[in-house]
Amino acid sequence: MSFTIAIIGRPNVGKSTLFNRLVGQKLALVDDAPGVTRDRREGEARLGDLRFTVIDTAGLDEGAKGSLTARMLEQTETAIGLADALMFVIDARAGLTPSDRAFADYARRADKPVVLLANKSEGKHGEIGAMESYALGLGDPLQISAEHGEGMSDLYDALRVLMPEPVEDDEEDDEEIAEEELATRPIRVAVVGRPNAGKSTLINRLLGEERLLTGAEAGTTRDSIAVEISWNGRDFRVFDTAGLRRRSRIEEKLEKLSVADALRAVRFAEVVVLMMDTQNKFEEQDLRIADLIEREGRALVIAVNKWDLMETKSGTISALRAEADHLLPQVRGTPLVAVSGLMGEGIDHLMRAIEDAYAVWNRRVPTAALNRWFEQAVDANPPPAVSGRRLKLNYITQAKARPPSFVLFCSRADAVPQSYLRYLVNSLREYFELPGTPVRISLREKANPFAHKRKRPS
Repeated sequence: MSFTIAIIGRPNVGKSTLFNRLVGQKLALVDDAPGVTRDRREGEARLGDLRFTVIDTAGLDEGAKGSLTARMLEQTETAIGLADALMFVIDARAGLTPSDRAFADYARRADKPVVLLANKSEGKHGEIGAMESYALGLGDPLQISAEHGEGMSDLYDALRVLMPEPVEDDEEDDEEIAEEELATRPIRVAVVGRPNAGKSTLINRLLGEERLLTGAEAGTTRDSIAVEISWNGRDFRVFDTAGLRRRSRIEEKLEKLSVADALRAVRFAEVVVLMMDTQNKFEEQDLRIADLIEREGRALVIAVNKWDLMETKSGTISALRAEADHLLPQVRGTPLVAVSGLMGEGIDHLMRAIEDAYAVWNRRVPTAALNRWFEQAVDANPPPAVSGRRLKLNYITQAKARPPSFVLFCSRADAVPQSYLRYLVNSLREYFELPGTPVRISLREKANPFAHKRKRPS
């Protein structure tokens, strides 16, 4: 089992910057404003030859019971309980504060090894603040700069003492494990939607625990948090994302960073679940998000949440599916599932829909069957003549899956109308049962074998 270290401290001391430094990627949102991190985030850290799990946490702060601050503190307490050791971070430039002293007692009560880190120790002001931190009684402080990578060798020495000896695996065993993991790797799923659609509540229901912060406040989620879920023997890696508002309403820098993080999760995912509120479904922003998912080439599943609030349910699903096909013709046949993240309704149907969408997204069509369909489609509706010249469509082949992408060889690629391409995409989707997944058809001109020959003089 991996050695786990939680990074704790008051807000705005550089915990997320240190987390990003250790994992080698900019996973956690970083900003000058305090209180950016809310949910706890786990990552695989590497420092020299040390490998361990690191947990980024919300800044330790006090709040009224039931408030957002109090719920953030509960997440941090959970992280401390999961950790084998703690990194207690202070701001060396600001020096010790009453909050640092209060939470140092909190860290001592955890009864776990603590590494005291005086972050932002560049320059003389940082040295003075680091000296003050001896008063916390947590041992010798390590002067580091997470932003500039200073002091990482001292941190390595401190962690080397705490961590068990690394187990060296044989290279051949590593290759065998890598192949097994590739064959059974989890399906990557991103849950997106407008603010307060119930994304975090749904994921908590799937996990069976309050892993993610939830509340009546819109915009509670900021970072895109990944969690591992096992459902009926199949593994999933599910990303909770920040709510996506219209671009014109996004003004704060922090919200822009959250939206950018959510969009990265969509690009990294294989299946995207678009969450809609049953009281406000298929609004303009929902359609924009669905169009974005299609343009990114990801399989789409629509989940209509808060279904427990619906009074009349008879025939509603059929009407919603017809509305989805009408409003989203580019992903016709998208699976639509009614769920209630709070009550747990429709969860099995949603997970099956995700598995089915993933299978369709990975589907390959045999070339022989593909060209039989192609001949029937062209015979039923021949391409129009352009500028008095007939378009010649030769044959079609599948270039790749994920999503299904095809190459159509023809005589004049630039002359094929977009309306005719849409006809071929819709016909192909219906014939080979590819509902809800983007289908790409690119055109390629077949080489003319006589193009190199010169015309004979008359």
